[in-house]
Amino acid sequence: MVARDIPLNEITLRKYEKPYAGDKREIMKKTCLSLGLLQSGDSRDVITDIMMVLLEGRKHKDRMSSDEIKKRVEKMREKHNLEMKGIAESNIRRQLKRLRDLMIVDKKENLYHLSEHESLSHIFEHKIEKFILQQTIDRVKEYLVELEREEGDKNVK
Repeated sequence: MVARDIPLNEITLRKYEKPYAGDKREIMKKTCLSLGLLQSGDSRDVITDIMMVLLEGRKHKDRMSSDEIKKRVEKMREKHNLEMKGIAESNIRRQLKRLRDLMIVDKKENLYHLSEHESLSHIFEHKIEKFILQQTIDRVKEYLVELEREEGDKNVK
């Protein structure tokens, strides 16, 4: 049996300073950085606007096509006087796929919305923390136990 070096799941978490009341977009940007959705210093931060659009859509239980999300992202970036980098339809769909892989976004009939129309804190706690993160920690522990078992076998000889 050959083991693959392809991860079944991958997650990056970063800790920043405490959030302070202020610009909602800046708080969302820090959230995206914290969840590994955005890299520090990245000029293409369209994921921030996608998350803002999805969060805004949650209030009305909106389900949006990628094209509708793109249009709302364009309006949001225009409102904040931001460059129109990364707003191609293909990139919007790629970012939505990343959000689906992290179980932040659901897709049904080519319409997207926050997972189960829940709050981001609920999604993080129940989908990322309790599901993805816990399974990843459990698997690392399995590898550690296996290493210790192998080391124990060598010490016996």
